[in-house]
Amino acid sequence: MIESALSLPVLTLESEPEPPREVRRLPRWLKRPLPKPGMFYTSSVIEDLRLETVCESAKCPNRTECWSQQTATFMILGNVCTRPCGFCSVPRGKTEQVQADEPQRLAEATKRLGLKYVVITSVTRDDLEDGGAEHFYQCVKVVREETGARIEVLTPDFLGNKAAINRVIEARPDVFNHNTETVPRLYHRVRRNAEYQRTLDLLAQVKQQAPEMPTKSGLMLGLGETHEELFEVLADLREVGCDMLTLGQYLQPSPAHLPVERYLPPEEFDEIGERARQLGFSMVASGPFVRSSYHAGEMADEHALTFELT
Repeated sequence: MIESALSLPVLTLESEPEPPREVRRLPRWLKRPLPKPGMFYTSSVIEDLRLETVCESAKCPNRTECWSQQTATFMILGNVCTRPCGFCSVPRGKTEQVQADEPQRLAEATKRLGLKYVVITSVTRDDLEDGGAEHFYQCVKVVREETGARIEVLTPDFLGNKAAINRVIEARPDVFNHNTETVPRLYHRVRRNAEYQRTLDLLAQVKQQAPEMPTKSGLMLGLGETHEELFEVLADLREVGCDMLTLGQYLQPSPAHLPVERYLPPEEFDEIGERARQLGFSMVASGPFVRSSYHAGEMADEHALTFELT
């Protein structure tokens, strides 16, 4: 764990120094630039069309960069989640009614922003019978029909509902993404109400139903996992045919969320990424600021090129 400590000798009335106080600071490689002009256009489109983004709700550190380039990761099915994950800043509580016109508003945002590649994710909706699968289907269908954009879905696990998963597969997304998030030992506090095997089963089902459809998963590092645990997970992902992988640094959204156990330096991410490639992933993005949908279009393009060459 990388920390910096400041000990300030402040005198009390009795002329006794206070105990040293630790002040945690981010490492130098975790600094991000200030907003750029293009960011505000993206913000205005999202606000005007009453859309949610994981960029805002999950306090993504890449929002400045992505919005400045007029791209965002859309979050459907509201802004309230049914799961109490220890790492996530998306609000929890009473869920919202599914908005039937959301697919059309997504398509309009895609047009206004000039997007050629769209990532659609969602809150987890365990309160819905199909977990929101039909809404995913409609969003993919409408956005593709009205814009011609390629689409990546980043889905919850639908409580393992195979019919729901198949409905999303039937929409024929260009990439099917479902995050593993962390190693099995840490699921009980990081990814509550989720199951590691359920995640593997979902990714396996996608490959069984649509072998040509690229699958993708991601993990956050710095939550207390060991390298041995991490590579066991990566081997499991390859066993179920997962094609693409993202690895990024966990950052604590607020003091109420899980603390960072360790900040991994960029060179360690590089080493882990190289080992992951040796396991057979077609594309690996590994770095402190890497997130599930970060440069997703570029990853998909490179995966397609790699697939063609092989």
